[in-house]
Amino acid sequence: MRKVYTNIIQIAGDVITVEAEGIGYMDIAEVTTRQGVSLAQVIRLDGKRASLQVFSGSRGISTKDQVRFLGHPMRIASGDNLLGRIFNGSGQPLDKGPSLSQNMIDIGGPPVNPVKRIIPNKMVHTGIPMIDVFNSLVESQKLPIFSIAGEPYNELLARIAIQAEVDIIILGGMGLKYDDYLFFRDRLETHGALSRSIFFIHTASDPTVECLLVPDISLAAAEEFALRGKRVLVLLSDMTNFADALKEISITMEQVPSNRGYPGDLYTQLAQRYEKAVDFDTAGSITILAATTMPGDDVTHPVPDNTGYITEGQFYLKGKVIEPFGSLSRLKQQVNGNTRSDHRTIMNTMIQLFASYRESLEKQSMGFQMSSWDKKLLKYGKIFEKEMMSLEVNIPLEKALDLGWQILADCFTPEETGIKKSIIEQYWPR
Repeated sequence: MRKVYTNIIQIAGDVITVEAEGIGYMDIAEVTTRQGVSLAQVIRLDGKRASLQVFSGSRGISTKDQVRFLGHPMRIASGDNLLGRIFNGSGQPLDKGPSLSQNMIDIGGPPVNPVKRIIPNKMVHTGIPMIDVFNSLVESQKLPIFSIAGEPYNELLARIAIQAEVDIIILGGMGLKYDDYLFFRDRLETHGALSRSIFFIHTASDPTVECLLVPDISLAAAEEFALRGKRVLVLLSDMTNFADALKEISITMEQVPSNRGYPGDLYTQLAQRYEKAVDFDTAGSITILAATTMPGDDVTHPVPDNTGYITEGQFYLKGKVIEPFGSLSRLKQQVNGNTRSDHRTIMNTMIQLFASYRESLEKQSMGFQMSSWDKKLLKYGKIFEKEMMSLEVNIPLEKALDLGWQILADCFTPEETGIKKSIIEQYWPR
């Protein structure tokens, strides 16, 4: 029987402080008040003092209420019963389904030992040419989607969830608008993907601490499925809301702020989550795509800045398209040499010509006379933006490569592309 403490020495915001012994960091406790029982999590240890973040908020808690520590971190149920279900940030059902209490697993564990990992070598097909052709997504990769408020990053995540060739989809929503939550649910249900999906949703009106739990719960569930041989895609939106929740709690704890008020361990907090991406040697994999909004479109903001050091590239969503010159998949070379022999040729040639198109566009805006080559580039760029860059385009990789050749043939002669003659002879449209 665990000891019950009845002397809460401080209440600050949603954080309570108790003097206790034998307590572990991130342990869960039950706080019993007149209104009922609330869960709380240890977020700081200072000698015998333990500070706990109360999930439902500290309203109604008095200094004489009871606190009982459970002796373990936050736990969630695991197994196939999770599929098709929707939960909140503390693992409680939002879909009017039954609560799950079997096969409980701890959340927030360490990343996988590198010895158990293999070098990423399998492509995740999404049906989006700007990803599949130019910045291939690789199993076990961790990639953010850098964007700003108002861009369709949630729509992009939903489309990837529906079309990605994976076994399980786990959506972790942090600070979502209720409309965004309904959008994800309805879109995946309409396209028949909800049955292989699990939602952990924190809305903007929910307690802050649940926002911090969402990535850990999502990744704990993902790891359990990956160990059973499943290819799991974890979608997180929005990691800036997660960082803002960290900042809010650190201010409550009166910690010394770092850059722009964020806690000094922001990098570590982000890395602990992103490093859960893995391809197991003898099992499945976890791939992470995380929307990260940039206040003021500022890539030097602490959240995208720290994220860029952790992840293996980024997708840069701007103007409702995936911007080719802001996006990068550092692992694409691991897979695009094994798809089709012309993949890298199409990727490199089309991007080089698109860069030249941007230069011609700039010359045109400044009033320079357009040469015949400039006119070809302008024609090419407009077709590329419409048939390749638009997020409405939905075609498999093979057809996207064929489309690339057709666009080149419509705008240039073979010699103008600079492609090797042997490849031209094999793939140039007749």
